[in-house]
Amino acid sequence: MSRALSRGETRAGHTVGVRELVPVLGAVLLLYFVVPVLVLVLTYSPTALLTSLTETYVINAAVTSLVAALGSTVIAVVFGLPLAYWLSRTTSVLATVAMGAVVLPLVLPPVVSGMLLLTVVGPNGLGGLTDLTVTRSLLGVIAAQTFVASPFFVVTAKAAFDGIDDRLEEASRSLGRDWVGTMRSVTVPLAKPGLLAGLVLTFARAMGEFGATMMLAYYPRTLPVQIWASFISDGLDAALPVAVVLLGVALGTLLVVHALRATPWR
Repeated sequence: MSRALSRGETRAGHTVGVRELVPVLGAVLLLYFVVPVLVLVLTYSPTALLTSLTETYVINAAVTSLVAALGSTVIAVVFGLPLAYWLSRTTSVLATVAMGAVVLPLVLPPVVSGMLLLTVVGPNGLGGLTDLTVTRSLLGVIAAQTFVASPFFVVTAKAAFDGIDDRLEEASRSLGRDWVGTMRSVTVPLAKPGLLAGLVLTFARAMGEFGATMMLAYYPRTLPVQIWASFISDGLDAALPVAVVLLGVALGTLLVVHALRATPWR
């Protein structure tokens, strides 16, 4: 009896100890996420930062990133929306394979993605069988960003469509609406929060894309590429102002997604 009680007390004490340790371990990782951001914000002179943000190279990089990210986001929505709906409503082997192809850019290192794109739209694209090339151009930037960022929209939109009851669409069609009318009046409105969240995440990922863009279109420089170029040529102080711009974009993205109440990780 006493031995059993002793073992029970030991297990209870062990459980309480682990339970107390869990938030400590989580706090360590959380600090690892937060501290670098705080150091960047608190240690850099606001006056020097504002002055640096008006530099031509920062403005040009910001404009290039903004235009390219908007372009790649539009492409992701136009082509990704029907793809996401089809993936959500189809259970065939083909849909499974297609979903694997969509997810592939998410798991590939961005530099590898850039290398793959070079085989198609590079100077010797498709083994020299085509003259199509978009390297060192804004189109190249958009192509790289679309390849890396558009899967975020497709995956998020598919999850949004998965949450819609098929019977609601069937009821709409039974009332005489065609497929387009059902999509416009039922499906898209119900999936709207998730679709908007996917759109915002796609835009943010496109703004932060570096590896594939550097491989495919080093010029015109986007913000991430400019950060790398400034760091290599002039050191950390020259790269920090551009990094602050991207940090602002990232924080703004989190705020927008939270405001939409459609965070995809919930």
